[in-house]
Amino acid sequence: MSAEERRSVDRGIAEVNMTPLIDVSLVLVVMLMLTSPLAFEQNISVRRAAQSAQAAEVTEPVERIELTILSDTEVQVNRDRLPRAELSSALEGLLNQEVPPQVVVACENEVSHGTFVQVLDLAKFHGASDIAVVEDRS
Repeated sequence: MSAEERRSVDRGIAEVNMTPLIDVSLVLVVMLMLTSPLAFEQNISVRRAAQSAQAAEVTEPVERIELTILSDTEVQVNRDRLPRAELSSALEGLLNQEVPPQVVVACENEVSHGTFVQVLDLAKFHGASDIAVVEDRS
């Protein structure tokens, strides 16, 4: 090794590595951006439950009509079995209230789609506005 090569190796790198300084600065800037909205928050309003409490409304339990389609010719309204031909008169007596109750319809697997739709249409015709269709689990 010559004398010039030895001198260049001994000098080392005279530049300062700026990457760690920039990384730390950027992290500080991000942290300041995230925490600055908290510094401007004057107060957090907390209401006590006793001050904001209101009396609960007393509601009457909602009546509902359970309608199960057993076959193409037979239905069950609440717990009474009757022929499908008499369903219209049964629904007329139950649904002619000021606020019609909810109608819950369940259907057996053997019942045709047309029968199911006809029963739903009949309930709508007699004033059922809230109809829920449930899966029969029996």
